[in-house]
Amino acid sequence: MSFLTAEWRKLIMANYEIDSAILEPYLPAFTELDFFEGKTYISLVGFLFKDVKLLGLPIPFHRTFEEVNLRFYVRHKESGKWKRGTVFLSEIVPKAAITFVANTLYKEHYSTMPMKHSWAENNGQLEIGYDWKLKKDWQHLSVKANATPREIPLGHFNEFITEHYWGYNRASDKQTTEYEVRHPRWQDYEVLDYTIQADFGKLYGNEFSFLSNAKPNNVLLAEGSAISVEGKKVIK
Repeated sequence: MSFLTAEWRKLIMANYEIDSAILEPYLPAFTELDFFEGKTYISLVGFLFKDVKLLGLPIPFHRTFEEVNLRFYVRHKESGKWKRGTVFLSEIVPKAAITFVANTLYKEHYSTMPMKHSWAENNGQLEIGYDWKLKKDWQHLSVKANATPREIPLGHFNEFITEHYWGYNRASDKQTTEYEVRHPRWQDYEVLDYTIQADFGKLYGNEFSFLSNAKPNNVLLAEGSAISVEGKKVIK
C-alpha cells in the first residue's frame, strides 16, 4: 500500500538557472546534480494537494491544502540505470500535522504558514495563484494561462522539470532517504503572464536572496494528476 495518495493540481513552476556551486552543499549522498543542456535549475513551485489519504485513510481536516516548495534536480544511479529525482530545500503547508509527519518520517524540510489559493477561468484563460504568509508579509505566486491543456513534447524543458519521479533527502553525511512519486505524464498550459512576490532570502537563506530580483528562465503551469508517494528506503 502507498504511504500517501492524493492529487497534485495546477502546479505553477517558476524555474531559475542557478550556479551549481550553490546547490552542491545540499546534495544528498549518492546523488549528483541533474543538468538540462549543461545548466542547473531551481524551481519555486505552488500547487494544491487534494483528496489526501495516508495509508489509504482520509485524515479529517487535512484532505485539501496548498503547498509551496523550493526544489532542485538530481539523479542517482542504481543497477546501472539513472533515477531522476528532486531535492526539496523547503516545503510550506498550512497544516502543522503534515509538517510533523513529513519531517519526522521522510526527513523533509516542511514548515507551517497561513496559506490561500485562487483558481478562476474566464474567457478561455486560467488565473491560478498561491499565497503564503511569512510573519507579517504575504508572498505570492500566480499565472495567467491559456485554458486549453496541451501535451508536453519529449525532450522539452518542461518535460525535464515535470518528469522527476524520485525524492531524495540527506539523512546524514553517508545516508540518503529515497522515495518514489508515481504519476502519469502531465499536460501543461501556455503561460501568458505571471507574478512572483517572494523574499527568497528570508524564506530560504542569504545564498538564495538574489532570486528575489531575478527573472525566471521559464514559468510553466502543469495540470497535475493523481499521485502516490511510496515507502522510503535508506541508501548507504
